[in-house]
Amino acid sequence: MYTPELQDQHLGLGIDAGGTQTRWALAAAGGRIVAEGTVGGLSALQMGSAEGRETVQATFEAITRDVLAHGRPLAVRAGVTGYGGDGGPLQQSLGALLGLAPKAIVLSNDIEIAYLASFRPGEGYLVYSGTGSIGAFIDEHHGFHRAGGRGVVLDDGGGGFWIAREALRHIWRREDEAPGAWESSPMAHAVFQHVGGSDWSFSRQFIYGRERGEVGKLAIAVAATAERDPAAAAILREAGHELARLAQALVSRFGPRPVALAGRAAELHPVIVETMRAALPPDTILSQTGVRAHYAAARLAAADAQHPNPSPP
Repeated sequence: MYTPELQDQHLGLGIDAGGTQTRWALAAAGGRIVAEGTVGGLSALQMGSAEGRETVQATFEAITRDVLAHGRPLAVRAGVTGYGGDGGPLQQSLGALLGLAPKAIVLSNDIEIAYLASFRPGEGYLVYSGTGSIGAFIDEHHGFHRAGGRGVVLDDGGGGFWIAREALRHIWRREDEAPGAWESSPMAHAVFQHVGGSDWSFSRQFIYGRERGEVGKLAIAVAATAERDPAAAAILREAGHELARLAQALVSRFGPRPVALAGRAAELHPVIVETMRAALPPDTILSQTGVRAHYAAARLAAADAQHPNPSPP
């Protein structure tokens, strides 16, 4: 609910935009979170098409509508999946809706914000498994280093889209070998219920016609059958191995440090983190965190709101 006294709190708006969901939070001076909410997912990659730009605009309008019901922010920090550095159009769009100059809106990759919600620069490694997956390290000089995170078409092993794709691949390869095999598979039943039917046309439309965030949600159905279907359990174990590979790649480059595992896909089933833990060197400190990147972004924005020229993290 909008309250006039919040206007004196130098509000900062934090946005954590992922392929499946976009979360926002408002923080007051000192970092106190005063409001938060969720809207649909978005990606900076959508700015490459007219339809995608319309979707991004609609998502920004939904955020603005919800945020302004509580107060008007003076600064914004937004972590956006797929962001590659050209933030002008996104800044202008969001700035126009909020009545802010583009320089008051600082954009970065969503993983940079998630890292800063887990570690100080140089402290550890973040492995994030959402719709996609990535390993991240921000060094003491604020340099950003990645392992993976190349996109769902190329890789993103262990993420939600990858799990969904592996499940569909397994089901349809079994159908090639033994038509009708899906009827004895709990995973196939759950998957086909999610995509709309057992005919190939439903799977084809789902995997090739939906946004990647929507496809990633199929991983929930896969995880739900892991106790009853060995194929589903095997896919989740392989997801754990894929996430361990990201951490190991960073360890080999920068040396041993604690590892934090975050993201909704990593929380789908305990076997994912159990497998990841077993695949890492025994002395690795691994923690699973329900990171709230939108909180971290909001607090950074609230700090920016105290100064006229915010700078990137």
